Amino acid sequence: MSSLNLDDFTDLIERPDGGVRRDAEARRERQIVPPGALGRLDELGEWLAAAQSAVPVRPIEQPRVVLFAGDHGVAELGVSARAAGSAGELVREILEGGRPVSVLARRAGVPVRIVDMALDCDPESLPEAVVRHRVRRGSGRIDVEDALTVEEAEAAFRAGVAVADEEADSGTDLVVLGDVSVGGTTAAGVLVAALCGTDASVVTGRGGLAIDDLMWMRKCAAIRDALRRARPVLGDQLQLLATVGGADLAAITGFLLQSAVRKMPVVLDGVVVAACALVGQRIAFRAPDWWLAAHNSGEPGQAKALDRMALEPLLDQGVKVGEGAGGMLALPMVQAAAALAAELPEQPEKPEKPLDSEDSEDSEAAEGSEAAEGSEAAEGSGTAEPAETE
Repeated sequence: MSSLNLDDFTDLIERPDGGVRRDAEARRERQIVPPGALGRLDELGEWLAAAQSAVPVRPIEQPRVVLFAGDHGVAELGVSARAAGSAGELVREILEGGRPVSVLARRAGVPVRIVDMALDCDPESLPEAVVRHRVRRGSGRIDVEDALTVEEAEAAFRAGVAVADEEADSGTDLVVLGDVSVGGTTAAGVLVAALCGTDASVVTGRGGLAIDDLMWMRKCAAIRDALRRARPVLGDQLQLLATVGGADLAAITGFLLQSAVRKMPVVLDGVVVAACALVGQRIAFRAPDWWLAAHNSGEPGQAKALDRMALEPLLDQGVKVGEGAGGMLALPMVQAAAALAAELPEQPEKPEKPLDSEDSEDSEAAEGSEAAEGSEAAEGSGTAEPAETE
């Protein structure tokens, strides 16, 4: 029996400040570039102002990439182009700077934090800062067994909450949130199908490293089998994460909800994070107001989840690699929106209105008197033609 009361998040999470957003909209109307001319950048700037409760919006100065990592037992079925239990290799490549997110983050000067929740590797092979929150070594094969015990799911969820608090306390003002997993998109597909009430084939994608048709069919079958196990526990979100999620997915869900509590905006990357966000929405319906969808990865499960949460992706570049790379591509757009909202000058004030009617009549009378005097003067000073003399 879990001691975690997820209903508390419904009371703790507030929407971004609507009054501040209206002030930001009014300020935008006064700027020299007409409203709407900057497209979605206008909307982003106003959203950031509401999230920060500040007009003008503050620049994004301390963004951070946070990646939760884990291996999933369902990968043993051959549902992924990567070998089961190989997520640890991806983590090491990121740490060594050789993955796309490493390159993009390095170019942007954004630190990357990796949190091992359930990697299937020796914890001594990775830095202590990476493995200190680990719950278990690999998650269970969700088509035939639970991914976690309820106690493990609670520990993972609480770890995500703790990481969110650590980031908020350190001054992080925006998080690009992603995952590093093998088999994670299969678990994500189960969550999306279960929460959206749809069939396995609708949410089964090809993954970051594209799989062939035979592997796709195996993946679809695994999601179908896990979906049967998920439906009986739909009313208990922690039990759902324990049954068909995984330690990394439970931690991401906890991170998302606590970030909303701490009013820390989050950019969502990929189908795994989108699935966790969908679980988070079930727990606290106001939470998605604090999240941005970075990009459309082409995964059908991600599209389904984002549509359910009414989140429109910022970019559509077909980036499927995961690991926060798509989120890093969207980050400059968010930073640009903040800069434009804060730094574009306002239109100069219009001239004062004309004088009131009484002053106007006096002015007109004075002008008329001066005109008459000028006419008389002109007539008086005119030169008469000399008279003819005989």
